[in-house]
Amino acid sequence: MTDETAKAAEADASPATEARTAEAPAADPAELLAQENADLKDRLLRTLAEMENLRRRTEKEIKDARDYAVTGFARDLLSVADNFDRALSHAPAELRADEAMGGKALIEGVELTGRELLKTLEKHGVKKLSPLGEKFDPNLHQAMFEIPNPQVPAGTVLQVMQDGFAIAGRVLRPALVGVAKGGPKTAEAAPAEAPAGVDKTV
Repeated sequence: MTDETAKAAEADASPATEARTAEAPAADPAELLAQENADLKDRLLRTLAEMENLRRRTEKEIKDARDYAVTGFARDLLSVADNFDRALSHAPAELRADEAMGGKALIEGVELTGRELLKTLEKHGVKKLSPLGEKFDPNLHQAMFEIPNPQVPAGTVLQVMQDGFAIAGRVLRPALVGVAKGGPKTAEAAPAEAPAGVDKTV
């Protein structure tokens, strides 16, 4: 390479080198510190937000565990409550009137025990659903059959075969019901027109 060629190459390289130097000026320590400070602040805020979300999630899980802890036990006791109702519904009228042989006291004892059972269940968040005369709700009731009755609005619960139960707003067991058919439609009849046998518990 001749001296002239070398000088020309050097002259060509000089502007590129100057451009690179201009593009990457020496980093200002104050700017670097401010950038690092902003990054750390951002990470801290993200961590705090994650911790708050975790705290809320944990609180909800604890509340759900407390509310629904007795679900299995309560479900097992529902058949006991049903048996109290069955026993009372099959008690003859003479037994209720028989004070001499203790029939009346026996019936009153069974009624008292049944009420006490329901009160204890309610104390633990389990509530009885007795929808007689209410509008059919597929989320709470299971329609077993339809009853033709033009006197009442269609979709009204006319017969309860088995009471339902809910725990903390969640259906434990839907009420088994007979629903009116053929009466005048109510303003909000859309959900009431669910077909018989709907079992849509939440």
